[in-house]
Amino acid sequence: MFNFGMPELILVFIVALLIFGPRKLPEIGRMLGRAMHEFKKAADDFKEALNQEPPEQIVKEVEEKLKQNEAGLKEEGKDFRG
Repeated sequence: MFNFGMPELILVFIVALLIFGPRKLPEIGRMLGRAMHEFKKAADDFKEALNQEPPEQIVKEVEEKLKQNEAGLKEEGKDFRG
């Protein structure tokens, strides 16, 4: 993902240890782990949603909503003009 090697990971750990201290480090690690898990879950859900619904259907739904909005705007424009 980020292509970190062992020296880079050790450096990051030492800097984090100096900044946050030994008491906060486990808590921060848990928070980062949860955040990464939620991000991965959201990405997987997004991929699954795209695979379940054909792209053509999504495009049709968006076009329909745009047409409805366009019709509403035209109607509002008529009211505005007089």
